[in-house]
Amino acid sequence: MRRPRGRHSGQAQTCRPEDASPSVREVGEAVGLSSTPCWRCIRLLEDAGIITRRVALVDRLEVSLTISALVLIRTSAHSKEWLDRFIAGIENYPEVVEAARTRGEIDDPLNVTVPDIAASDASDERPVEKVDLYDVRSTFVMESIKHTTARPLNDVSV
Repeated sequence: MRRPRGRHSGQAQTCRPEDASPSVREVGEAVGLSSTPCWRCIRLLEDAGIITRRVALVDRLEVSLTISALVLIRTSAHSKEWLDRFIAGIENYPEVVEAARTRGEIDDPLNVTVPDIAASDASDERPVEKVDLYDVRSTFVMESIKHTTARPLNDVSV
């Protein structure tokens, strides 16, 4: 994989990861580049796997996904086979919008968004049917204080 190098690679870091909607021309103007060099920098970042995709974030409340829950999973099994079954169990459920593997008291926290409490109860059961668990607890989000996938890149090396 080719990493972007050269005089414009640092400028490409300011391509506003918080908003993928501006045109290449607009991004170029923001970083002081013409469209072609800016497009090349963005392409290099994509080719290098630094920019992995461009998405539109949907306001969950506007589409009636009123319940957000953190499902905290603990297991006594920590094998690769268990993890493979767990991943297979959550991949087909769009209500699971984020999952992680962690070390500490909680093994696998899930972020789940659903339209109502009944759907939340059903979603708590589905992914975990495929694996043995020690404990499953849900914590309901009352208010989202910060939610972003954007991370400024000005302090990292690309």
